[in-house]
Amino acid sequence: MKRILFLSLIVAMAACQEQMPDFPEIGEPYAVTSGPHDHLLANYFGINAWSPDGRYLAVMETDINGRLADEEEEATLALVDLKEGNKLIPIARTHCWNFQEAAMFHWLTWEDGACIYNDCRYGKFVSVIYNWKTGSEQVIPYPISAVSEDGLLAISLNYARLRLCRPDYGYAGNGQNPLREQVWPENDGLWVVDLRTGEGKLILSVKEAQKLMPILEDCDGFAYFCHTVFSKNAKKIFFLARTVKNLNDQIDQFGIVKEWDTAALTIDTDGRNLRRCFPDGWRGSHFNWFGDDTMVVTARWNGGKTWSHTLFKVGEEEQVRQLAPGIMDWDGHCIFSPNGKFISSEGYWNKDGFRSWVLLRIEDEALISLGRFFVPDDYKEQYSRCDLHARWKPDGSQLAFNSVHEGSRQVYLRDVKWK
Repeated sequence: MKRILFLSLIVAMAACQEQMPDFPEIGEPYAVTSGPHDHLLANYFGINAWSPDGRYLAVMETDINGRLADEEEEATLALVDLKEGNKLIPIARTHCWNFQEAAMFHWLTWEDGACIYNDCRYGKFVSVIYNWKTGSEQVIPYPISAVSEDGLLAISLNYARLRLCRPDYGYAGNGQNPLREQVWPENDGLWVVDLRTGEGKLILSVKEAQKLMPILEDCDGFAYFCHTVFSKNAKKIFFLARTVKNLNDQIDQFGIVKEWDTAALTIDTDGRNLRRCFPDGWRGSHFNWFGDDTMVVTARWNGGKTWSHTLFKVGEEEQVRQLAPGIMDWDGHCIFSPNGKFISSEGYWNKDGFRSWVLLRIEDEALISLGRFFVPDDYKEQYSRCDLHARWKPDGSQLAFNSVHEGSRQVYLRDVKWK
């Protein structure tokens, strides 16, 4: 009887191994941009940078490093032609950009050559729907923070307010009213914008979210929203809601806010069903949707000092799953592979100046290293730091990322072969 049970267990284990997805072969990085200018991908981590036909990669070009850009300093938006020897094609200039999210460039699939990016026009922060093939453009009176996969909806935030507490994500200048004197503004927060009409609707004010945000009793405190993303079907929005105690005292000599408290929230795109994902102290950071209700997020597990990669389903947050505990206990830019079976995550540099990058198989939490990337001191300044900010090509055949391991900020690709 014991022998039968043992053989049954072996058969079951073998069947499980057969079903386990193989790790893909990840090729060595190769640069698709080069000096003398610095380059970075034209949007935030996890956002697609490839054109719908896969031929062009959206990047940004700048000569600024070691500091924030001011409102007078433009950057160039360009496309790398991957079929013509990585020829760089400049397509636009913008005043609304930073080293973390660039200009939040998104491809729009409903028209050949269409894209959208943030800019400052007539003294206002806006987004511009632009067709680089025809030259036509439409100015949308809202800067964008995220775009739905079908390209019909966008989320907008107050980037001037963000500049006060997270300068590396906000925009310089007076393109929006930061409402500095209002801790909990009632007329500003999360906007949903119809990109067909340019009309926006405030679906959640900062004041309305106060009851779910970290407690703030300081009269000189500050509350704000940041880091937004649509679910795959665009019916839900995940975002971070943060408070800062005594904003003036928190800002150090370099203008950096050192400490904030975070709540991770979800809300339906129509403004209903506002939910808090985790208890106090979890301090959500980076995240990525898989499907319509499942997410991976890095957060301080159970309010502890150690970061964790956490998998959860909206509406079932009490059943969160900590991924690879003791191994993935760090804050990484986590993104699902297009097939949903793996998570790529890369973090911040260690004491020796190297960033680590791993690929985790979700089913059994096994992982492989995707390398270590050195960060020279010239690229460690807070505002102009160069995070890898990887993203998958939609068909899963490549990974793109920013890096400075060869001495300057450039954009790299890695070919992916699935077994």
